[in-house]
Amino acid sequence: MRLFVSADIEGTAGIVNWKETEPGDRYAYFAGQMTKEVTAACEGALDGGASEILVRDAHDSARNLDPSAMPRRVRILRGWTGGPAGMMDGLDESFQAAAMTGYHTCAGSDGNPLAHTMNLGVEKVTLNGMPCSEFTLNAMYAASLKIPVIFISGDEMICEMAKELCPAITTVATSRGIGGGSVGLHPEEAKERIKDGMTEAVSRLYSQRRAGEPSGCLIPAPKHFCLCVEYREHKKAYTSSFYPGAVKTGPKTVMYEANDYMDVLKFVMFCL
Repeated sequence: MRLFVSADIEGTAGIVNWKETEPGDRYAYFAGQMTKEVTAACEGALDGGASEILVRDAHDSARNLDPSAMPRRVRILRGWTGGPAGMMDGLDESFQAAAMTGYHTCAGSDGNPLAHTMNLGVEKVTLNGMPCSEFTLNAMYAASLKIPVIFISGDEMICEMAKELCPAITTVATSRGIGGGSVGLHPEEAKERIKDGMTEAVSRLYSQRRAGEPSGCLIPAPKHFCLCVEYREHKKAYTSSFYPGAVKTGPKTVMYEANDYMDVLKFVMFCL
């Protein structure tokens, strides 16, 4: 069983400030905690029956994780390829499952002081009328490849949103946002819960595959996609409206519709 893991940092246990997400300040500590949580997820997946794991370092520079801390059967994709899959670069039909760690709630929500969708220039994103997080964007890519999304760790709100999209997914909430603050799990407890949660998720999928049963974590892919982006500045909406097929629907809002999800990701790559 090949497993794909997309790893972000803003949903790491205890993180609360943008300065902690980039070199300087407390970044070294939180990059280290990000690495520990990803390592725990990989160890749990291997215990559950995964044979090979590809981790996509998916935060900012895509050079945050310490590869030497990972189990030997783990490979890490570092740096940005420049392709539209972005945080899901490396995922293809050869994988049996996908998972996310360190994820955070979306722009326009209050479940994490670092809530955003792709960048800080975005006020709100919706997909087919529903609030759209980076989890949503990436889970839909997995769905387009018919790959189940079996696990997510991150703030409490993104875990709840993930459950709404995929009720059977295994979630581990590492923190709960309160205004500009956050209450996080002890870092060791976060690692333990993530490892146990991933073991459970992979074991369940492994059993389902052996029994020839479909995974309850396979998200149905819509036949049509309508992505609406509300920017913080009207100039960005004006610029994005020139993307082929995009329509400016308000001073700060652009809408893009497509039947092929890869077209949606191309819009995201250029306009988010």
